[in-house]
Amino acid sequence: MRPDGKPEGLRQSMSWLHTWCGLLLGWLLYAVFFTGTLSFFVDEITDWMRPELHRSVPGPQTAELAVAAMQKIAPDAATWTINLPGERQTAVEASWRAPGAAAGRAGTQRVQLDAGTGEVLTPRETRGGNFLYRFHFELYAMPRIWGRWIVGIATMFMFVAIISGVITHKKIFAEFFTFRPRKGQRSWLDAHNATAVLALPFHIVITFSGLLLLMSMLMPWGIDAVYNGDAQKYFAESRGRAAGGGGEREARGGRPQAAEPAPLTAIAPLMQAAQARWPERGVGSIVVQRPGTPGSTIELREQGAHSVARGAGEKLLFDGATGAPRTPPEARAPSAAQMVSGTVMGIHLGRFADPAVRWLLFLSGVVGTVMAGSGLVLWVVKRLPERRKLGRTPRGHRLVEVLNIGAISGLSIATATYFFANRLLPVDIAQRADLEIRCFFVAWGLCLLHALLRPHRRAWLEQLWLAALAFAALPLLNAATGGTPLPAAMLHGQWSVAGFDLVALAFAALHGFAAWKLGKSAAVAATRPAASGAGLRVPRPVAQSAEKQA
Repeated sequence: MRPDGKPEGLRQSMSWLHTWCGLLLGWLLYAVFFTGTLSFFVDEITDWMRPELHRSVPGPQTAELAVAAMQKIAPDAATWTINLPGERQTAVEASWRAPGAAAGRAGTQRVQLDAGTGEVLTPRETRGGNFLYRFHFELYAMPRIWGRWIVGIATMFMFVAIISGVITHKKIFAEFFTFRPRKGQRSWLDAHNATAVLALPFHIVITFSGLLLLMSMLMPWGIDAVYNGDAQKYFAESRGRAAGGGGEREARGGRPQAAEPAPLTAIAPLMQAAQARWPERGVGSIVVQRPGTPGSTIELREQGAHSVARGAGEKLLFDGATGAPRTPPEARAPSAAQMVSGTVMGIHLGRFADPAVRWLLFLSGVVGTVMAGSGLVLWVVKRLPERRKLGRTPRGHRLVEVLNIGAISGLSIATATYFFANRLLPVDIAQRADLEIRCFFVAWGLCLLHALLRPHRRAWLEQLWLAALAFAALPLLNAATGGTPLPAAMLHGQWSVAGFDLVALAFAALHGFAAWKLGKSAAVAATRPAASGAGLRVPRPVAQSAEKQA
């Protein structure tokens, strides 16, 4: 792979492969890692972006108020699903299906309820964290299948870059404990190695599981061969249902058209029984089938999950009219293939994670994002001696510089802009959710233009400081635009809101520290020529020897 055609060993060829796999799609991979890391808290982000829900504070009667509200809102529904407030949401999220409703999401109606009063809340229109989550694996403004193919190919490059990086650095674990500050290229390489090794198992698992989640699209030949091209049948069986979904509908049942009314039993005793059984987790959701009829049932579901593969906790079933315990139908044991598929999906999405594990996944994602960003910057730093010899900046190097700034600091500014637009756009404006997303991309494009027009170091400094100020202002913006202020959110246990504000402050500190370090290094570099005899020409053999030692 050398331009001069000379042979090279395995590690040298892997170094070439690692460099170009990381660079060619590195900017896209950075965006995928960044938005994917934020997606571990997709529910919390959505909660913060709907401040109308922040005044909802749960109490001991939240379940009773929610059931009473559903009896008024949808008395003739076939099914109620009531998701109670928890660590990841402040309000009650209720949904129902009317008799004869269309299958899937199209036939589901939703409403947000105040956990303290049962009143219907009307939050602003927003995509919330779901936009970042969707962008993470299917991008935006293009057919979904195209976006998934692009991200899938980029993920393949990422996996190759990880494996080739491990092969390239034979002392990678020893170098993890070595960091030499203020050494230019050496410092960037140390930082890149340290962040790569610190979360190496996470990087491998999250990348490989991401490929497996896209496997049916990237490698469809097995499905085509076994199911004769009927992908719907494959997906239905992989979820443990019949091909048409009829098995699930039969299990749920419909509301009999001529059923005699029967009042629903009180929910409080059932909640007490469930709380006694699950003292640590409590009840996460309530599902009522055929409410208001003699054959109604009430299913209480435990909050959280015990299994990575199944992604659900224990369930209790009661007669809806009498409150008597009932034996739930025995669930079909998943096959080995379903267990593997469920485990992979559960690990990648973090759906099994309690708050501590979710924070660990988030921090691992932050480390992975820093790894991707430091690798992009390292490519530029490593070629500075070559540029000094040439006395100019090649166009390719300049292009990488601009894209680095736009992809790294520009994405941070665009994300903060997305949150600002959520609070500053008029609540009743048409197509509000789309306008929030447009603000995101406009800010991102302006950052790229700014990087093109400004000197390299000045562009970095200005954008990093702007990102730091924007993230630092988010908690203040939240309090000023109807959201629960940070101290009150912590006092009331609204950790979905408080956690967002705290992470915003942490991001502000991280960007501010990077800007301060860059400004400090620039000041040192400005004084170095005078102190070191600037203008003295270093003989070429000596310079080559010094570069070789470095």
